[in-house]
This record gives sequence, C-alpha cells and structure tokens, in this order.
Amino acid sequence: MRRNVSVQPEEVDLRPLSARSVVLSLLLGAHPPEMPVKDLVRAVEPFGVGGSTLRAALSRMATAGDLRRADSVYGLSDRLLARQRRQDDAVHPRTRAWSGDWEMVVITATGRGPAERAELRARLTALRFAELREGVWLRPANLLRPLPEDIETVAQGYSARPDRPGPELAAALWPLDGWAARARALLAHVARADRPADRLTGFAAVVRHLLTDPVLPPELLAPDWPGAELRAAYADYQRELAATVPQHHPRS
Repeated sequence: MRRNVSVQPEEVDLRPLSARSVVLSLLLGAHPPEMPVKDLVRAVEPFGVGGSTLRAALSRMATAGDLRRADSVYGLSDRLLARQRRQDDAVHPRTRAWSGDWEMVVITATGRGPAERAELRARLTALRFAELREGVWLRPANLLRPLPEDIETVAQGYSARPDRPGPELAAALWPLDGWAARARALLAHVARADRPADRLTGFAAVVRHLLTDPVLPPELLAPDWPGAELRAAYADYQRELAATVPQHHPRS
C-alpha cells in the first residue's frame, strides 16, 4: 500500500522536448487537433524546431501511427485522440458533489496473463482508482463518468461506505503529499520560465502531472491542495498558445 511521500518542491529538472514532443504538445492542446504543414512550420519555430527537422519528425510520426495525413494536413491518430480526451478531462474534470459514497471495483475475471493484468491495472489507474488490496479498487464517487463496458466484463462495480475515515483512507491510497509538492514545484517552474521552449516543456510536464491527480472531493484534501491552481495555470497557457499558434478550421 502506498503512503504519502514528502519531496522538496524547490527544483524541477525537465529535459527539453524533442521535435516529436513539440508537435504532440501543440496538437494535443489544439481543437480541432490538426494543422497544415505550413502552419506547423510557423508554430514550432519559437520552440527551436526547424522546418527540415519538423518534416522528418512528421514523416516518422505518420509511419508510427501517431498522426494521420490528409493532403498537407496532419492530425492526431485515433489512439492519440483518446489521449487528448483524457488530457482534456484532466484539465477540466467532470465532478459532482460528494455524498460520502465510494466506488469500488472488484476484479472477477480469472486466468488472465501478466500483460492483461497490467493493462487492466493501467486502465483503472487512468480512471483514477487506487488499489486497496489485490483485486479491490476504490475511489470517492464524485466523478461524472460510467465505467467502460469492457471493464465491466472483467470486474464488478459496487457502491461502498468504508468504516475508515475518508481523509485517512485517501492518504493511504494516494501519495497526496508527494503529488502536491510536485504540483507546487511545477507552478514555480512555469512562473520562472520565460523562453517559449521552456514554457512549453514546463506545461507539458504540468499536463502529465494533472493526469495523475486523483481528483478527490475537497472534504478529503488539505485546504491548500494545488490541483485547481495547476489547472488554472494550464488553462491560461492554452489561451496563450491559441493566440500565437495558427488555428486550423477544417473545410465542411
């Protein structure tokens, strides 16, 4: 069982983004997530990516199935469109007032191999569940989303009210202190960053961190929980990018 882990928030060590990561960061934050090559050339220039480097990256990404191409327009593949939906949900999670109930998922399928078990664990983690013990996953019932049908074929969902106090249980299930410390470190990092490439790198890390936020009810969090501040900072950055990156409007 994981416990809270304290980390020092003073420094964040981030590697510069590759050309592929720059393209993905721009397209994952764009709606619709596609852009003509000529606009991509202009869009990536402030981040230190030249035209020839961009075109080589686009070719590799299309071959790898990261991007689809229609004429001179590149857009996210279906797999990465699903990632964009998860990212959008991380920035703007759909929640409801918490009644005190918890969602509980109990794995009922047997005979699955290691790869299938690992995939299911990753899926449940992405749905912001945490494992209480082997095969039993929990989270507060404050999210507006049903369980995917494919998960319901291997697991059974329940509503529960654990006897253990909610804040104590949440602290045992998620490394809340560590998450908050990392969030504050990222906020400080992006506040200091002034070069476009450094800001993009910092906010790419912000999005990755938001994907791991358990999105708990306020009743289970410390009063200074930085989740909302981190989301607001990224939303401001999205607006900043939208004002500088060409926006593509598909033909009807």
